[in-house]
Amino acid sequence: MADLNNILIFVKIAQFESITRAARSLGMTISMVSRRLSALESELGVALVKRSTRRVALTPQGRNYLNECQEPLNHLQEAERVLTQTQKKPEGLLRITIPVILSQDPFLDFISAFVNDHARIRVELLVTNLFLDLIADNIDVALRSGELQDSSLVARRLGSTVFYVVAAPEYLKARSLPAEPADLESHDCVLFNASNNERDWNLISGRRNVTVHVSGRVSSRDIDSAAAFVHRGLGIGLLPSTYCDEAIAKGKLVRLLPKWASSPIPVFALYASRKFLPLRVSVFLEGLAGWKSPLWIKD
Repeated sequence: MADLNNILIFVKIAQFESITRAARSLGMTISMVSRRLSALESELGVALVKRSTRRVALTPQGRNYLNECQEPLNHLQEAERVLTQTQKKPEGLLRITIPVILSQDPFLDFISAFVNDHARIRVELLVTNLFLDLIADNIDVALRSGELQDSSLVARRLGSTVFYVVAAPEYLKARSLPAEPADLESHDCVLFNASNNERDWNLISGRRNVTVHVSGRVSSRDIDSAAAFVHRGLGIGLLPSTYCDEAIAKGKLVRLLPKWASSPIPVFALYASRKFLPLRVSVFLEGLAGWKSPLWIKD
């Protein structure tokens, strides 16, 4: 197939009936335009124009070739125009994946406000704890917490979360409060993402760092149900502060070992590439960065 750039040069020459004027419109030298035209004629094996000192004229083969090339080139130029326009106005389908832990009212309110502010953007929200492949699954942005495993992605840190040790007053009736993290090993614990209803909890207090092996009768891979089990008095839980701050203030949960908490867990917005970032993704990332989220702590 002939070089599309050479075809475009030929079309310009035909439009202006002049190599000089075509070169000027393309910002190229006359000699370069002439060489590219000759290269196209060599590829096709026909003479497309007849040259004179003042002007060029299309040969019959050149006229036929121009007629065949004009419509496809118009389509390509229109496609380029449409694509450029989408980068001037944010629009199109924005596919976002978030873990279950973030699918709370504050984030849903943020998404609702974002959609209302950008009428030409459509949002598809995928709520899952699975680490979807952004390329294979055609995901624009993934919100993830914890240490990153895929270094090929671009990561924008949004903040961090911490987990508290909490229990419902009902569970604590007739039970002694844990005084040290090691005391948790003798308690029933409600576990999130556990294996065989056992889990290691890593807790810090200042410079102290301990790992406690805990177990319990109930575990879940869904943070909402784990929190619900804690509220129902089935055991001590390690829950995000955003899940329990209000409940602690109202006395529905009790924070245990108040000097201890999990280490800060980073929250990231991930996307595939910095290059040619669609405008719909850019405005979403800017909105996230400026949002005063109650779901994570700004670093």
